This record gives sequence, structure tokens and C-alpha cells, in this order.
Amino acid sequence: MSGLLFIRHAETDMAGTFCGHSDPPINSRGRAQIAELMARLVPETFDAIYSSDLRRAVNTAEALNKKFVVPVTTMPCLREIHFGEWEGLTWAEIERRDAAYARRWTEAFPDLPAPGGEAHSAFERRVLKVTDDLLRLPEDKRVALVTHGGVMRVVLQARFGFSQRHAWELTKSYCSHFSLASDVAFKEVSR
Repeated sequence: MSGLLFIRHAETDMAGTFCGHSDPPINSRGRAQIAELMARLVPETFDAIYSSDLRRAVNTAEALNKKFVVPVTTMPCLREIHFGEWEGLTWAEIERRDAAYARRWTEAFPDLPAPGGEAHSAFERRVLKVTDDLLRLPEDKRVALVTHGGVMRVVLQARFGFSQRHAWELTKSYCSHFSLASDVAFKEVSR
């Protein structure tokens, strides 16, 4: 059976903001997280690495490439959701800009996008399409997927029925990871 190992990218200096499609590199804490990730992945082997095309994911995928010596393919469809006007802002900054909309957004999530941002339904469709496509790889293929917390949460909620809160808890750590197999089996996340 084919298997996908979902890996959240390492930390950037934009941690704590709505980073979305912003494109910062990883920071020094992120480099340490990647070293810890490589130690956790010692028993793994991969046939391919697919990555979001955003730098924080690519930086993480390049470290995997050095260790496992398999090609990295970047895919824009693996990007985080786009937060529009909220890109790069903290929640406190968002509330100061428009407290009423921020409150409506939290009450209506995921049905109300950030101003000028991507609709969650469109985000979910693109994430699940690429995931399903990759699960159709030949049965003996093992693939690392370096992506973002939001992407991982969509998969956990849509494919495993995890609650929003549980999916958040499992993916909030940088370089957290979980496996998804073609038989839709789930292997616990490591953090």
C-alpha cells in the first residue's frame, strides 16, 4: 500500500501570525526542529518528497532530500490557506483592525474567509484532491509530504473525522508529522 508521511514545516520568524501564503525562511529554532525531525525519521525510507512551494516548507524538504537522497517536487496546491488582508498579522492586530469581523469570523469558521482570503471550502478541495491523487501512487511507494498545519488539519478532519480542536492539538507543533496509508489508516502524530 502507498503511504504518505505528512510533515509540518519548521518554524519561521512569523510564528504566531497568520502566515498563510507569506514566504519567510525558517529561523534558528526551525533548524534545530529539523535536526530533531531527522533523528525521529531514522527508520523511515522514502521514494519521493513533495513539498509546498513556500520557502519554509522547501527548507524543511531540502533537509529531507539531503538525508534520504530522493527528489523534491514542489507543488503550490500544498500551500497553507491564503489569509488575504490578515497575512502576517497576529490575532491581536486583527482584532484591533476590525473587532466585529474578527468576532464574526470566529463564530462562523470555517464558512467565513479572512477579508480578501481564500474560502475554506476551496482550500479543502485542493488539499483533498492532491492527497487523494498521491494515495493512488503504486502500492509500494512511500512519500514524504512537507506542508503546513492547516493542510494537515484538513486531512485529519476530512479523512479521519477528528474534531477541529483535536486536529489543531496534533498539528500545532512545528515538524509534527503523521502517516496516511492508501487504506486510510492513521498513525499517531509525533511532535
